[in-house]
Amino acid sequence: MANQFGRRRFIVLGGAGIAGTMLLKACSNPASTPTASPSTAPAADGKGGIKVGVMYSTTGSIAIVEKSLQDATFLAIDQINEGTGPWKGKKGINGQMLEKVVVNPDSNWDLYNQMSKRLIDEDKVVCVLGCYTSASRKSVLPVFEEKDRLLYYPVYYEGNECSSNVFYTGAAPNQQITDSIPYCIKNFGKKGFFIGSDYIYPKESNRIAKAELVNGGGTVVGDEYAALGTTEFITIINKIKQAKPNFILSNLVGDSIPAFYKQLKDAGITSKQIPIMAFPTTEEEIQAMGPEFAEGHFSSFNYFQTVDTPENKAFVEQFKAKFGPDRVTNGVMEAAYIQTFFMAQAMEKCAKEKKEFTTANLREATRGQEFKAPQGTVKSDPDNYHTYLYSRIGKWNADGQAEIVFATKAAVKPIPWSQALYKGRVCVHKTPDTRANSIVETKKPIPVAFLDKP
Repeated sequence: MANQFGRRRFIVLGGAGIAGTMLLKACSNPASTPTASPSTAPAADGKGGIKVGVMYSTTGSIAIVEKSLQDATFLAIDQINEGTGPWKGKKGINGQMLEKVVVNPDSNWDLYNQMSKRLIDEDKVVCVLGCYTSASRKSVLPVFEEKDRLLYYPVYYEGNECSSNVFYTGAAPNQQITDSIPYCIKNFGKKGFFIGSDYIYPKESNRIAKAELVNGGGTVVGDEYAALGTTEFITIINKIKQAKPNFILSNLVGDSIPAFYKQLKDAGITSKQIPIMAFPTTEEEIQAMGPEFAEGHFSSFNYFQTVDTPENKAFVEQFKAKFGPDRVTNGVMEAAYIQTFFMAQAMEKCAKEKKEFTTANLREATRGQEFKAPQGTVKSDPDNYHTYLYSRIGKWNADGQAEIVFATKAAVKPIPWSQALYKGRVCVHKTPDTRANSIVETKKPIPVAFLDKP
């Protein structure tokens, strides 16, 4: 059956040993399971590890970046099990090791759905770390909500979501789009041409960015989408030439990114003439295309490899030591690293309080978690389960690294709904979370707020 779905699956036990006699249990809601007793324990086998699902595509059109998320997750889990990196001086979760149950959905949205069911129902994982595109997240969300399990999702996205079953460590719209559009207007001009891959995230993010541009007195001179995986952009580039924008806002993903940058330069359009402001373009894609094609263009992200913190220097060094000196780190990879430690800290909290690893307990233990991340100190917002993150803009240099040209003073409080489109709409989960509707319509402007621990 696994082969029928193109599923590559393996379990890695990162060590052995159990502290005490406490039985750790899975992320399940006893009320939602048919068994009379809540003592069924898919979280642990009584001898070794705590099973955690890892669900990223390492093949297909999105593998160019998803493989890096998997690598960062592996690094974090190894550090947690070995007591190294940020977990120095500890061993696993109160002595119990994390087991990776790894699947490869092959950049196929339907496979994400099927594999999430298998991870929960057959592999009995505690929770899942994974997904990259919004299409894949939307594919699995009904599974996690129906079964009341937790998904830790590490990617910047379009917002407009308030789920009790997802913790988000990627940027909300106000942590990526809100600062980048004013930067474009101020530094490039008011005419923007929008391009993206043809699925929910690029379209919704561009809709937000276009609203921000218009609110700032700018003009949308083009809006084009290409099928996911497209590598032919001559027609769109000709439209860009005709529109004569001051900048291009790119929400292309995967293999389309290197193709577009190369063809734009081959068409004689340089970064000095029409700079690109991109959201999905990271160090990973730039290394794949060659930095000469990205030089002078821009990306808006919470993290760049060039962030100057002690934690980032250690992160980059540790990642390269594990995966090779030529590898680069990137923003989504760092978010995957963050979420793995949020999860581990929540498990540790439950273990110390002798609480079972139910969804309810892990959910309450994860909200409010803080972590000294490579980008700076971050925090899981206890109200909306998104993460306080820094907003940054980087200009790509000839070496494939970013010169940071804009950064907030501290991590920004996340707002899941774009205030340019949904004024006053926020997400507030009750404590404890009852899984009831958590969308609140305040009808008032939501002020920018920062974490008080830069």
